[in-house]
Amino acid sequence: MKKNIGNKDRLIRLGLAFALLFFAYFAKSWIVLAASLFVFYEAFAGWCLFYQILGKSTCPIKKNHH
Repeated sequence: MKKNIGNKDRLIRLGLAFALLFFAYFAKSWIVLAASLFVFYEAFAGWCLFYQILGKSTCPIKKNHH
């Protein structure tokens, strides 16, 4: 999988994943827990399924130096 999430986006997703994790714990919701784990995966892997489908990327463009 080619990374399509930049560092800023990854940090935002990491914060969201922790927020969902705490909410899942207090609400005792397995569905929210699953969503939290999915967002953690996206943050650590640097890859987003929805960005892939849309053809979007927030990764900086790497320039080739010849």
